[in-house]
Amino acid sequence: MNSLIGFVLANYTLTFLIVGLVFSFVALAGAPKPLTAPVIVEALFKWFLVFSIGVSFLYNAVMHTVFAEMAARFIGWADSPFQYEVGYASLGFAAVGFLAAWRGFDMRLAAILGPALFSVGRGRWAYLSDGRGP
Repeated sequence: MNSLIGFVLANYTLTFLIVGLVFSFVALAGAPKPLTAPVIVEALFKWFLVFSIGVSFLYNAVMHTVFAEMAARFIGWADSPFQYEVGYASLGFAAVGFLAAWRGFDMRLAAILGPALFSVGRGRWAYLSDGRGP
């Protein structure tokens, strides 16, 4: 059980993606029939924003600010003020993700674009810094 909890917490982005899919399926089960493509996309997009952007980045913000020393050890880095920058950036992404879930397409695009670029940059930097990159 401890290893399952550790896996869920260490892989929180996957965890919240699955939770978002579950919420999407529940919402679709209660939606008027027949289900159309726009209704399905709307449910998937809304709950993706809530969980994969909102809750996931809120979790990241808490880990990097409240539990900064533990988070630094977990990712193999020394505790530094940079963690708080990452934490507060994540808090901003979370706020926009929660807000965008109930807004229009432009707001939703903005809510995904910022975290996507942040994640690509973070992944590229990690790839280059661990000795595997060119």
